[in-house]
Amino acid sequence: MAKSTESSDDLFGTPRKTVFTAPADLAQLPLAARMRPETLEEISGQRHLLSEGKLLWRTIRASRFSSLIFYGPPGTGKTTLAYVISRVTKARFISLNAVLSGAAELREAIQAARQYQRQEGVRPVLFIDEIHRFNRAQQDILMPDLESGVFVLIGATTHNPSFALNGPLLSRATVFELRPLEDAELVALLKRALQDPVRGFGKMQIAADEDALLHIAKSSCGDARRALNALELGVLSTGLDAADVLHLTRAIAEESCQRKVVYHDKDGDYHYDLASAFIKSIRGSDPDAAVYWLAKMIHGGEDPRFILRRLLILASEDIGNADPQALPLAAAALQAFEFVGMPESQIILAQVVTYLACAPKSNASYMAIAKALEDVKTGTVEEVPAHLRDSHYPGAKTMGHGQGYKYSHDYEGAEGRQDYRSGKARYYDPKESGFESEIRRRLAKQSKP
Repeated sequence: MAKSTESSDDLFGTPRKTVFTAPADLAQLPLAARMRPETLEEISGQRHLLSEGKLLWRTIRASRFSSLIFYGPPGTGKTTLAYVISRVTKARFISLNAVLSGAAELREAIQAARQYQRQEGVRPVLFIDEIHRFNRAQQDILMPDLESGVFVLIGATTHNPSFALNGPLLSRATVFELRPLEDAELVALLKRALQDPVRGFGKMQIAADEDALLHIAKSSCGDARRALNALELGVLSTGLDAADVLHLTRAIAEESCQRKVVYHDKDGDYHYDLASAFIKSIRGSDPDAAVYWLAKMIHGGEDPRFILRRLLILASEDIGNADPQALPLAAAALQAFEFVGMPESQIILAQVVTYLACAPKSNASYMAIAKALEDVKTGTVEEVPAHLRDSHYPGAKTMGHGQGYKYSHDYEGAEGRQDYRSGKARYYDPKESGFESEIRRRLAKQSKP
């Protein structure tokens, strides 16, 4: 363990400050841990939150803040921000990980916070990593002491707090969304790690090619921890040349990164954000964007059945009768996937996605059922006209059921001129798009009673 400038005397062995001083201790830590920022200025990215004058920047500088929830993908600095806040405010820092802790550990942490507040007169920071892992009952344990100001809560989560956290808890916290780091920000972080003589590799003679660092950055997908891990692997696994210089090339960077890992939570809001972008790209007739989001879902391990279900819905909702082949093709893709499986079915998925993206679009069928359902729910309930009622049972004729019905095929064009409902509202309004323009023409030619 690395030593700290202050003794680790709190309940959970967490020091108030995280200042590494002993090079021997530093050498035992991963590069990502050694390079953890200790000041706001050292934090990479998040300029939308930490630029001078921004709300979070002002809050931290003034050491006057209420409870905070940091929300974003892995490696964006949620835990780092919590540690920096504790250093800037000089507050006692109590740390829990919701994956490893339950109600008992949570109550123990709250009891420690009460003790520190009484002894020191300053509210400690209770940091809960992966706070979405606490169920509703466990989150409720926080409420009485949070309400009475015993501690300041800082939660970190990769899940959308609007869905993952209790409403009362959310109402007492300010949510800040952290974004994946840009490639340029990651490259700057990697260069700092190569130059830092205490926490990084500054004491070594390393010549890093620019395209090698850029490859690591692109392969890390905005995750600072992943980028530093890849750099560390590349440096530690590469020997020196004749001049005692370690040359970090593009080839070494590619080996260090191996398979590019794309962040994709299968049950969180990012899962649905990605699906939303995918569907909206098809709806917007952009096959390139649609195939890109498809590739990202496939690479991230998305269940192809989920993708196909969304395509089946889209085929009716957004294409409908503008291209009547869209729905059968999507249904065939589902059947083909069950027969073929992955990875070959990615070709089938690509075919149906590009077809649907390029197909003419109409939501007339979707709007028709939406309007009709609204009338059924809120309007006057129409009864089935007597001439349309079933007449194939004893006693039907005595009640007048089926009397006066005109069999359509007895008339030219199979048009039996009669009323099929008492209401006159129009629900299906085909558009001038694809095959629906033909349907529109047919409806316009039909004789009306």
